[in-house]
Amino acid sequence: MKEITESSRRVPVIAETGVLVVGSGPAGLSAALASARTGVETMLVERHGCFGGNITQAMVGTIAWYRHEATVDAGGIGVEFEHRALEMGASLDDPDGMGQLLDADMFKYVADVLVGEAGIVPILHCFSVDAIMDGSSVRGVITESKSGRQAILASCVIDATGDADLAHRAGAPYSVLPKEERMPVTTTFGCSGVDVSEFLAYVRENPSRLADWANRTSGKEDDLFSTWIVEPFNRAKEAGEIPANATIGGYWGGLTEAGEATNINVAHTLSVDSIDVWELTRAEMDGRQKAIWALEALKKYAPGFQNARLRSFNSSLGTRESRRIDGEYVLSEQDVKNQARFDDSIGIFPEFLDAYGEVIMPTTGRYFQVPYRIVVPQRVENLLVAGRSVSAEKAASSATRQMMCCTVTGQGAGVAAAIAVQQRVPCRHVNLSQVQKAIEKQGVRIG
Repeated sequence: MKEITESSRRVPVIAETGVLVVGSGPAGLSAALASARTGVETMLVERHGCFGGNITQAMVGTIAWYRHEATVDAGGIGVEFEHRALEMGASLDDPDGMGQLLDADMFKYVADVLVGEAGIVPILHCFSVDAIMDGSSVRGVITESKSGRQAILASCVIDATGDADLAHRAGAPYSVLPKEERMPVTTTFGCSGVDVSEFLAYVRENPSRLADWANRTSGKEDDLFSTWIVEPFNRAKEAGEIPANATIGGYWGGLTEAGEATNINVAHTLSVDSIDVWELTRAEMDGRQKAIWALEALKKYAPGFQNARLRSFNSSLGTRESRRIDGEYVLSEQDVKNQARFDDSIGIFPEFLDAYGEVIMPTTGRYFQVPYRIVVPQRVENLLVAGRSVSAEKAASSATRQMMCCTVTGQGAGVAAAIAVQQRVPCRHVNLSQVQKAIEKQGVRIG
């Protein structure tokens, strides 16, 4: 590979803050809100033009689709997202469970309001491209934007990039599966012109169960209703209208009285390395092609969709996994399945697994505690990692990657970072008793 040598240059420092959160998906937005509400100056840096990440960019509004009558949630900021969205006309009932399906476009505004109310300093359209190091401690980030190459200094940094980008650049150890073993990436789209009544009649006549798509369950999930849809795509394949090997099949949601289906999650691309720009480019284009094939199949074979037209594509792929840090503790599959309890709990999450063909739904009130140590990377100081790249085994990550669990690790990291700044200690050595009290004060159940 050819290389060039960049000349050294002086980089202006555009801001200094107590806590800097990089990435504003469910984890990053929660972290920033939690930090600011703990009373520490907080900045939130986002590479896109809106906050919300997987919700607003990937159009995955099903933040709590797992929720059923007996489900025990942590509460906190993740549930606040649902409540505020409902109040502001930015959600619909989720047909898969008892949660709210967040509207991708309106939630951009909901997030703006939340950020403004909390007094967070926001920066959009800004890439964080490197970590500023002082020995093994992170002291800030280097950014690139329309304003050029600049630096932000912080007492504590939270990596909520989803891909552990900053942790990687800071030298923190991590693991990553071969791309052939990773879960697919998804292109979500929405339609207008749908006869909702006709489509729902079709669904009633052809109901789907969770067992129709899950390879392994505990048994209690098998007969639960699911918005799974695959028949129109199989018929299109049989007719030669979709390639036989195309991975198309998934879930519908977001039906409105205006004739919209805002959340169609059926177009998937396998074997994608989402930390490789060439692979991301391929997957974006492949996903849109599959979405168009899917739309044409729906129009031809799904009653109610005959006059449908494309309403929206997601702005960025829905990625399920990439890097996972090696933290002070690695959450295990047994922890998730056996209601693990930890002295350093920063929240709880229902016994919910959804990956690699196994699905366990939280219908019996079981839950595990989320330990602080999974957000603390090894070898690097003044850096916490929240969201789907926390420290977890392959199977356990199918729980920690869920958006509501990302809000739990985000809120816990935000509170811990803020208190570490107040105590003037490294995040690794923060007083966990104070952190837990502050998290509970913010409405989170930790035990």
